[in-house]
Amino acid sequence: MRSLLLLLAALACWILPARLEAQTAPRNVIVLVADDLGLDLGCYGNTAIRTPNLDGLAKRGVRFAKAYATVSSCSPSRSTIYTGLFTHQSGQYGLQHAPHSQQAHAWVQGLPRLLRMAGYYTGIIGKVHVGPTSVYSWDAEITKGTGRYVVGIAQRAKEFISDADKKPFFLVVGYIDPHRANVGFDNDKFAKDPAEVRYDPAKVIVPPHLPDNAEVRKDLAEYYQSATRLDRGVGLMLKMLEETGQLENTLIIFISDNGIPFPGAKTNLYEAGVHLPLIVAGPGLPQGRTNQAMISFVDIAPTVLDWCKAQGPASYKLPGKSFLPILNEDQPKGWDAVFGSHQMHEITMMYPMRSITTRTRKYIVNLDHAKEFPLPSDLWASPSWQSVRQSGAKMLGQRRVADFLHRPKEELFELAKDPHEMKNVASAPANAAALTELRQRLRDWQQATNDPWTILYREEMGSFNR
Repeated sequence: MRSLLLLLAALACWILPARLEAQTAPRNVIVLVADDLGLDLGCYGNTAIRTPNLDGLAKRGVRFAKAYATVSSCSPSRSTIYTGLFTHQSGQYGLQHAPHSQQAHAWVQGLPRLLRMAGYYTGIIGKVHVGPTSVYSWDAEITKGTGRYVVGIAQRAKEFISDADKKPFFLVVGYIDPHRANVGFDNDKFAKDPAEVRYDPAKVIVPPHLPDNAEVRKDLAEYYQSATRLDRGVGLMLKMLEETGQLENTLIIFISDNGIPFPGAKTNLYEAGVHLPLIVAGPGLPQGRTNQAMISFVDIAPTVLDWCKAQGPASYKLPGKSFLPILNEDQPKGWDAVFGSHQMHEITMMYPMRSITTRTRKYIVNLDHAKEFPLPSDLWASPSWQSVRQSGAKMLGQRRVADFLHRPKEELFELAKDPHEMKNVASAPANAAALTELRQRLRDWQQATNDPWTILYREEMGSFNR
């Protein structure tokens, strides 16, 4: 009996510290934010692009098949990710940098502040693009030696973790790839880099919202190269986490801020602009699972707070919810609709839109539909758009140029039949009941989120009223 007791005591001395160590291990978070990346990853079905590191991350985590940005514009979308608020709530209506100078209201409490209060060391590396600093009060804001240089970004991240010492950390990595650099993607800066992957324009996949011509194919090949450089950066980040002993202590969230930098995607609430990649991996999470829940980017902040066991804002309630409880499910109930809220991109591009997307339909309200839809300056100057403009082409892929530039008050798409949203069926009598339901759901959401653009649709007048 005594020998048995001694054996049990010895086992306790070995097991108990291990359990305590597991319970007290840092619950770190790293959010990897791509810039203008669509669903162009191998794990999302693009067979023409090489993204082995992100495909590998999906295998060791959860890939969300139906994740949606609330807005397809850089600063507003990042603000939503970091605050958990729709942009019409936070005040980050458009781009943050001069001369646009849009930023969140002073009362907003972003993740950096909330997690600092919970004892976290917080930081951002690379692209910041949100303001003011009082709302996004990072312990470390690191932009030097980053840009598109993914090796430098990984090194800065390693230094950040070292500076965190024994504190748990929350780190955002804002990549520049695959955003345009005015017209191109800065690929010429990496001409001598043997790690660069280049693409044959003849082998890229042209999405339905773009014309299949030589200029578009070359433009897409350049975009693919930039996206693959981003993938390399993610691989370096994962390697760095492993080398620092933090890989098994860290929740990794990979996300993109908005759709691809091409006409018909970025700055639109169409699928190509807001239906984006979301991959989540970390200790204790399922591996190799595809989740069909409709996730909104307003759900990111509540999920991070849940993981970190941190309190949310004291003075207001976040509209989203944590998706940690549904990671083991394929198609959980209650995750069947997402909302979109767009005001502007550049200050000259005011074009407010609202949307609701369900599993079968998308309904968009264009609040200032009488004006021509404005293209961002980088998209307007892109070879893809100029190939359409200068040739006088009537079609932008499968959509008429006239329909792209001049939109009706309401757009309704049957996603099961028309996943690329090329046929607006809002006026079809057979859809009258569905249209009425979606109008009401959108109104209810606007009112629940204190939308300054709250509208009432008077069917008898066919007009929108403030």
